[in-house]
Amino acid sequence: MNTLERASFYGLRALLVLYMIGETLKMEHNKALEVYGIFFTSILFSKILGALLGDLVIGNKKAIIAGALLQALGAFCLYNSSINSLYIAIFLVSLGSGFFTTNLHSNFGKLYVEKLQLSDAGFTIMYLSANLGSFFGILLLGSFGENYGYNNGFLVIGFLTLLSIVPILFIKEGSNPHNLNINQISFKRRLKVILLTFSIIGLFWSLYQLSSSRNSELIFQFREISALNISSYLWNSLSAMFILPISIVAILVWTFFYIKQTYKLTFGLLFAFISLGLLYLIPEIPKETHVYIYISSLLLFCFSEILIAPVVQTTLVKYGNPKYLAILMSFISVPVRLFSLLVIPFEEELTGSTDVSFNVSFIGIAIITLSLISYSLLINKKTKKSH
Repeated sequence: MNTLERASFYGLRALLVLYMIGETLKMEHNKALEVYGIFFTSILFSKILGALLGDLVIGNKKAIIAGALLQALGAFCLYNSSINSLYIAIFLVSLGSGFFTTNLHSNFGKLYVEKLQLSDAGFTIMYLSANLGSFFGILLLGSFGENYGYNNGFLVIGFLTLLSIVPILFIKEGSNPHNLNINQISFKRRLKVILLTFSIIGLFWSLYQLSSSRNSELIFQFREISALNISSYLWNSLSAMFILPISIVAILVWTFFYIKQTYKLTFGLLFAFISLGLLYLIPEIPKETHVYIYISSLLLFCFSEILIAPVVQTTLVKYGNPKYLAILMSFISVPVRLFSLLVIPFEEELTGSTDVSFNVSFIGIAIITLSLISYSLLINKKTKKSH
């Protein structure tokens, strides 16, 4: 169900800007990007609204179904080519996506409250299914819309979203199992762990986004090297191709071996730091041989992503109150947005130079990594002394 819904959502996203600037609506490119930005930002608020509704009013399962129905209705609205239909569709899809995602993760997370050692494997499965959905959504639905018309593409997306409801009808409403950590660990400490995890991961993703311009620049340069003979599609799919096998290995390992969250987060940050460090070995004008360094960097970052991805959800399942799990999960994206807002005063300097933004990203992630390693060593030292 998650794969189908994510395929529909990312397929719609892939077509949306092209649809707006195409022959039908003929919207200016800057205006289309502005509308797309509003659509993307509104999902953040709809997640909070959907979580409140799911946790406090109608239950997570009904909120998931409502979210899928709203998204499907929004996709069908796009079949009618008009500006009014576009804005109605954006409202419905953003609202539906927020309702669906947080409540699905909450309902899923409640399954692991009493078996926390399996939660990382569980959320990695969820992460993998979302990545598969986005991969096939962009590839298949995006291609279908471009070849057979955007309107027909949105029609197919709507029906696929409705199809994602079918498995949901057969799942049980997530109960609110008793979380022993609520009684055994003080509220102050649980809040501290949650806020610290949110802050570290939010800051990490904000810093990594600053390095995206360097990655995009390298992909463009490698595509221009004719001797490589690698298609644009393959360049854009490399990350997804690496994520699949790494996720499967991670799921198997974490099913049978428990590894502390702190270690996963530390190694995830360390891999990201090394990944960015490798990019310094690629000169301003890369040659064919430098593609191997880039692929090695990308592979390391995929390891980093899989190590870091489930940490926030697992932390919330472990330290949060199951009754309000969707509400807690709806705030996962907030730290990234807050840290991004802090960058706005320096946006001109950062966006004006790829080197500056990349250096800030690398140094920032290095500081976080070293700080977390020092913290882990300190905790281990205290633990040994207490024993």
